[in-house]
Amino acid sequence: MPDHIHIFIDVPQTVAPCDVVRTLKSISAIELFRTFPQLKQFYARCGVLWSKEYFVSTVGHISEATIIRYIEEQKNHD
Repeated sequence: MPDHIHIFIDVPQTVAPCDVVRTLKSISAIELFRTFPQLKQFYARCGVLWSKEYFVSTVGHISEATIIRYIEEQKNHD
């Protein structure tokens, strides 16, 4: 999955999905730039690390195991 990631998390209903995404993108960018300083130099020239877009969905009536299996199976798609 070279161009996107899947994250399966449990968040209280009182937390807005946009806040979760913003926090995940911010913290991951900080850590990536700290660990790989060359990324900071590259992205300073070409733009932002993460795109503004994201997709959020609830599990609903699907089991946790089904979601985890789906994410694992995505690794095999080109």
